[in-house]
Amino acid sequence: MRVRPRLWIGFAIWIGYVVVIFLVTKLMGVPYTRIGATAEETWKGAVVDLAVGAVLLVITTSLLGWWRPALFERKRSHHKWPIFVPIVLAIVALVNIFSTDWSKFDASFVLALVSLGILVGFNEEIMARGLVLTAFRSRLHEGWAWFLSSVLFGAMHLINAALGAPLGGTLVQVAVAFASGTAFYIVRRVTGSLIWAMLLHGLWDVSVFAVGHAPLGVPYASFLAPVVGVLALVVVYWVIKGTDEKSADVGDGITRARLQ
Repeated sequence: MRVRPRLWIGFAIWIGYVVVIFLVTKLMGVPYTRIGATAEETWKGAVVDLAVGAVLLVITTSLLGWWRPALFERKRSHHKWPIFVPIVLAIVALVNIFSTDWSKFDASFVLALVSLGILVGFNEEIMARGLVLTAFRSRLHEGWAWFLSSVLFGAMHLINAALGAPLGGTLVQVAVAFASGTAFYIVRRVTGSLIWAMLLHGLWDVSVFAVGHAPLGVPYASFLAPVVGVLALVVVYWVIKGTDEKSADVGDGITRARLQ
């Protein structure tokens, strides 16, 4: 790593990302409630800001030299069974996909949703459970690193209220994001790779926007997200137990190598 992980770097990355997403979305002039309503509004209101954020995250990760710790665990969780929670989330997402009336989407709309899924999966995972987690692991026990990175992941959704979303609904979204973010953290710990969490995150967001725009009946599956989140909070202890992922150890190793 070119730059040794520090706690403050994690907070700085989070603040910078949230500010960029908010400002770019604001400049696009699409209220949050209109994202997913039409192809044009989805492109302008969700894809453009995420594309800008992705470029900046790639640059930041490269300059820091944190690609490996951001994307991969040094040791996977000893307990593999908690992976059932993300699997349930994936099943719910697929049910959403098959509960969507795709005849109401043109090619541009489908491409916008796919782009949104790829970008949101990459951006929010590399930021929250990649860079921020790596920074927090430099000084915090893994339990605190998980908790604070998940809190920040949930809190970042507060900007939706500033972009036109109802405050009550946004607060619920913050809580659900904290819990569902824990499911993505479980994917990272059990598989040893953030890439699977990126894929699941992207699939989930695509399914929610798709079924929200053109549901075939009542989208009951989407209501299961809080349940999956609660399950994730219940089992996360077992993927944290015995974890030794402190990035400070890596930095110390680099320093010792240079002194030899």
